Amino acid sequence: MTDDASVQAAAADVAAHEGSIDVLVNNAGVLGKVGPVEEYTAADVSAVLDVNVVGIVRVTHAFLPLLRKSANPVIVNVSSGMGSFGMTQDPARIESQYALPLYCASKAAVTMLTTQYAKELKDVKVNAADPGQTATDFTGGLGHSVADGAESIVTLATIGPDGPTGQFIDRSGNLPW
Repeated sequence: MTDDASVQAAAADVAAHEGSIDVLVNNAGVLGKVGPVEEYTAADVSAVLDVNVVGIVRVTHAFLPLLRKSANPVIVNVSSGMGSFGMTQDPARIESQYALPLYCASKAAVTMLTTQYAKELKDVKVNAADPGQTATDFTGGLGHSVADGAESIVTLATIGPDGPTGQFIDRSGNLPW
Protein backbone atom coordinates (compact mmCIF):
# COMPACT_ATOMS: atom_id res chain seq x y z
CA MET A 1 0.00 0.00 0.00
CA THR A 2 2.95 2.32 0.37
CA ASP A 3 4.57 1.64 -3.01
CA ASP A 4 3.02 3.15 -6.15
CA ALA A 5 4.67 0.64 -8.47
CA SER A 6 3.47 -2.34 -6.42
CA VAL A 7 -0.10 -1.06 -6.27
CA GLN A 8 -0.14 -0.31 -10.00
CA ALA A 9 1.25 -3.78 -10.73
CA ALA A 10 -1.49 -5.36 -8.61
CA ALA A 11 -4.19 -3.39 -10.45
CA ALA A 12 -2.68 -4.35 -13.81
CA ASP A 13 -2.61 -8.02 -12.79
CA VAL A 14 -6.27 -7.96 -11.75
CA ALA A 15 -7.17 -6.13 -14.96
CA ALA A 16 -5.36 -8.76 -17.05
CA HIS A 17 -6.90 -11.73 -15.23
CA GLU A 18 -10.34 -10.47 -14.19
CA GLY A 19 -11.03 -7.33 -16.19
CA SER A 20 -13.10 -5.73 -13.44
CA ILE A 21 -13.94 -5.89 -9.76
CA ASP A 22 -17.21 -5.37 -7.91
CA VAL A 23 -15.82 -4.65 -4.44
CA LEU A 24 -12.65 -3.08 -3.13
CA VAL A 25 -11.94 -3.55 0.58
CA ASN A 26 -9.24 -1.22 1.85
CA ASN A 27 -8.05 -2.93 5.02
CA ALA A 28 -4.87 -1.24 6.07
CA GLY A 29 -3.87 -0.55 9.60
CA VAL A 30 -0.63 -0.01 11.43
CA LEU A 31 -0.57 1.14 15.02
CA GLY A 32 2.57 3.21 14.82
CA LYS A 33 4.52 4.51 17.75
CA VAL A 34 2.93 4.10 21.18
CA GLY A 35 4.07 5.94 24.25
CA PRO A 36 4.58 9.51 25.38
CA VAL A 37 3.49 11.93 22.64
CA GLU A 38 6.48 14.15 23.28
CA GLU A 39 8.61 11.35 21.84
CA TYR A 40 6.73 11.22 18.50
CA THR A 41 8.44 12.55 15.42
CA ALA A 42 7.04 13.77 12.13
CA ALA A 43 8.44 10.59 10.57
CA ASP A 44 6.41 8.50 13.06
CA VAL A 45 3.23 10.29 12.04
CA SER A 46 4.02 10.11 8.33
CA ALA A 47 4.64 6.36 8.48
CA VAL A 48 1.19 5.70 9.98
CA LEU A 49 -0.63 8.08 7.65
CA ASP A 50 1.16 6.64 4.62
CA VAL A 51 -0.26 3.19 5.29
CA ASN A 52 -3.60 3.93 6.91
CA VAL A 53 -4.72 6.92 4.82
CA VAL A 54 -2.51 7.56 1.80
CA GLY A 55 -2.50 3.82 1.10
CA ILE A 56 -6.28 3.91 0.73
CA VAL A 57 -6.02 6.78 -1.75
CA ARG A 58 -3.27 4.99 -3.67
CA VAL A 59 -5.15 1.68 -3.91
CA THR A 60 -8.56 3.24 -4.58
CA HIS A 61 -7.24 5.32 -7.46
CA ALA A 62 -5.44 2.35 -8.98
CA PHE A 63 -8.53 0.12 -8.83
CA LEU A 64 -11.21 2.71 -9.61
CA PRO A 65 -11.16 2.03 -13.38
CA LEU A 66 -11.79 -1.67 -12.65
CA LEU A 67 -14.59 -0.85 -10.20
CA ARG A 68 -16.31 1.38 -12.72
CA LYS A 69 -16.74 -1.64 -15.01
CA SER A 70 -19.06 -3.17 -12.39
CA ALA A 71 -22.84 -2.75 -12.38
CA ASN A 72 -22.66 -2.20 -8.60
CA PRO A 73 -19.22 -0.92 -7.56
CA VAL A 74 -18.54 -0.82 -3.83
CA ILE A 75 -15.63 0.41 -1.74
CA VAL A 76 -15.36 -0.56 1.92
CA ASN A 77 -12.74 1.28 3.94
CA VAL A 78 -11.92 -0.52 7.16
CA SER A 79 -11.80 2.18 9.80
CA SER A 80 -12.13 1.96 13.56
CA GLY A 81 -14.19 3.25 16.41
CA MET A 82 -10.81 4.53 17.57
CA GLY A 83 -11.20 7.20 14.89
CA SER A 84 -14.63 8.31 16.15
CA PHE A 85 -14.75 11.49 18.20
CA GLY A 86 -17.98 10.30 19.83
CA MET A 87 -16.76 6.83 20.73
CA THR A 88 -13.34 7.84 22.06
CA GLN A 89 -15.03 10.36 24.39
CA ASP A 90 -17.74 8.00 25.69
CA PRO A 91 -16.61 6.38 28.97
CA ALA A 92 -18.98 3.47 28.34
CA ARG A 93 -17.06 2.53 25.17
CA ILE A 94 -13.83 0.50 25.06
CA GLU A 95 -12.45 3.03 22.56
CA SER A 96 -12.28 5.66 25.34
CA GLN A 97 -9.91 3.51 27.37
CA TYR A 98 -6.91 3.81 25.02
CA ALA A 99 -4.61 6.68 24.09
CA LEU A 100 -3.27 5.90 20.60
CA PRO A 101 -2.91 9.31 18.95
CA LEU A 102 -1.34 8.25 15.67
CA TYR A 103 -3.68 5.35 14.99
CA CYS A 104 -6.76 7.27 16.11
CA ALA A 105 -5.92 10.32 13.99
CA SER A 106 -5.33 8.12 10.95
CA LYS A 107 -8.65 6.29 11.37
CA ALA A 108 -10.49 9.61 11.84
CA ALA A 109 -8.97 10.61 8.50
CA VAL A 110 -10.19 7.34 6.97
CA THR A 111 -13.78 8.01 8.00
CA MET A 112 -13.65 11.57 6.67
CA LEU A 113 -12.03 10.38 3.46
CA THR A 114 -14.91 7.92 3.15
CA THR A 115 -17.57 10.62 3.40
CA GLN A 116 -15.80 12.82 0.89
CA TYR A 117 -15.27 9.99 -1.62
CA ALA A 118 -18.94 9.06 -1.22
CA LYS A 119 -19.87 12.61 -2.25
CA GLU A 120 -17.49 12.69 -5.20
CA LEU A 121 -17.83 9.16 -6.56
CA LYS A 122 -21.54 9.24 -7.36
CA ASP A 123 -21.28 5.97 -9.34
CA VAL A 124 -19.63 4.02 -6.48
CA LYS A 125 -20.93 3.17 -2.99
CA VAL A 126 -18.21 4.17 -0.51
CA ASN A 127 -18.60 3.26 3.15
CA ALA A 128 -16.49 2.66 6.26
CA ALA A 129 -16.67 -0.36 8.53
CA ASP A 130 -15.51 -0.74 12.11
CA PRO A 131 -14.66 -4.36 12.88
CA GLY A 132 -14.38 -3.51 16.58
CA GLN A 133 -11.77 -4.93 18.89
CA THR A 134 -11.08 -8.20 17.11
CA ALA A 135 -8.88 -10.96 18.53
CA THR A 136 -5.93 -10.83 16.12
CA ASP A 137 -2.19 -10.29 16.41
CA PHE A 138 -2.90 -6.55 16.04
CA THR A 139 -4.84 -6.50 19.35
CA GLY A 140 -2.72 -9.07 21.11
CA GLY A 141 -5.58 -11.55 20.91
CA LEU A 142 -8.05 -9.30 22.76
CA GLY A 143 -11.61 -8.93 21.56
CA HIS A 144 -14.30 -10.80 19.71
CA SER A 145 -13.84 -13.36 16.96
CA VAL A 146 -12.59 -12.56 13.48
CA ALA A 147 -15.97 -13.71 12.13
CA ASP A 148 -17.74 -11.16 14.33
CA GLY A 149 -15.26 -8.49 13.26
CA ALA A 150 -15.88 -9.23 9.60
CA GLU A 151 -19.67 -8.80 9.84
CA SER A 152 -19.75 -5.06 9.13
CA ILE A 153 -17.27 -5.41 6.28
CA VAL A 154 -19.30 -8.18 4.65
CA THR A 155 -22.53 -6.23 5.16
CA LEU A 156 -21.12 -3.23 3.29
CA ALA A 157 -19.36 -5.33 0.63
CA THR A 158 -22.63 -6.98 -0.32
CA ILE A 159 -24.96 -3.97 -0.48
CA GLY A 160 -27.16 -3.62 -3.50
CA PRO A 161 -27.34 -0.73 -5.96
CA ASP A 162 -29.79 1.09 -3.67
CA GLY A 163 -27.58 0.60 -0.61
CA PRO A 164 -26.12 3.37 1.49
CA THR A 165 -23.06 5.45 0.75
CA GLY A 166 -21.03 7.61 3.10
CA GLN A 167 -21.90 5.48 6.15
CA PHE A 168 -19.77 4.38 9.09
CA ILE A 169 -21.04 1.14 10.66
CA ASP A 170 -20.16 -1.74 12.92
CA ARG A 171 -22.06 -5.01 13.21
CA SER A 172 -24.77 -3.29 15.28
CA GLY A 173 -25.42 -0.42 12.84
CA ASN A 174 -24.47 3.21 12.28
CA LEU A 175 -21.75 4.75 14.42
CA PRO A 176 -21.11 8.30 15.60
CA TRP A 177 -18.42 10.19 13.78
